[in-house]
Amino acid sequence: MSLIKWTINHIAPAFIVTSPVTSYADQIWSIHKNRSSAGFSLDIPLIMLVSSITKLFYWFGAHYDTPLLIQALVMCVVQVVLLHVALQNRPPVGAQHSLNQPFAGAKEGPQGFLLHRPYDFWQWRNQRPYWSFLAYYTAALAILQLIIGPNETYVQIQGFVALGVEAILPIPQILENHRLRSSKGFRVSVLVNWLIGDAFKMTYFFMSEGGIPWAFKLCGMFQAACDCYLGVQYWMYEQGTLRADDGVAKGF
Repeated sequence: MSLIKWTINHIAPAFIVTSPVTSYADQIWSIHKNRSSAGFSLDIPLIMLVSSITKLFYWFGAHYDTPLLIQALVMCVVQVVLLHVALQNRPPVGAQHSLNQPFAGAKEGPQGFLLHRPYDFWQWRNQRPYWSFLAYYTAALAILQLIIGPNETYVQIQGFVALGVEAILPIPQILENHRLRSSKGFRVSVLVNWLIGDAFKMTYFFMSEGGIPWAFKLCGMFQAACDCYLGVQYWMYEQGTLRADDGVAKGF
């Protein structure tokens, strides 16, 4: 029992703090090395940046555990690097799946269920709007923090928004994999780190002696379920190989 407690109090927090680097370093290197972010959903850095920035402001009201705060800071840095590399290496306009989005372009979703994102949100060809959006979002949260930050209801809303957004992290990649009938472009190392991270987070959230808000626990369980389904997709699509009837050559 003492070994379990030592693991929860020391190993789990260390893994949580370093998980942003271990989860995404290989994805960043792969995009940089291949000079292409095809198959990687740009919604992943959007989700993680919005979630992590909101989580940083949430700390001022909730004062959750320090390892979770440090993780949010590290995640912001890692996702900024990932977004920069992915934007620098997008396929040219007109190339197949050029925008790297699960709903990119007209009638690309299943049965064309979504034609277009309002104002081309997060599908811009220029890089500047991405950084402008993140700057405006951070500034808006800072202003709200100064005006109504101490309000308990606002703090609770902040927590569920921050962690609810993070919980949907796997969904864009799940939709992208389903649309392409392939997991190619999404590194298995990222999935493995997500699954290991889920195991550590669930253990830490429910067995740690520190006060972990229920927002972390509920959203963590939902995200773990989605990550497990991503693993099922790797098995269904033969680890990134497109089906023969899709008319695309097999293999990475």
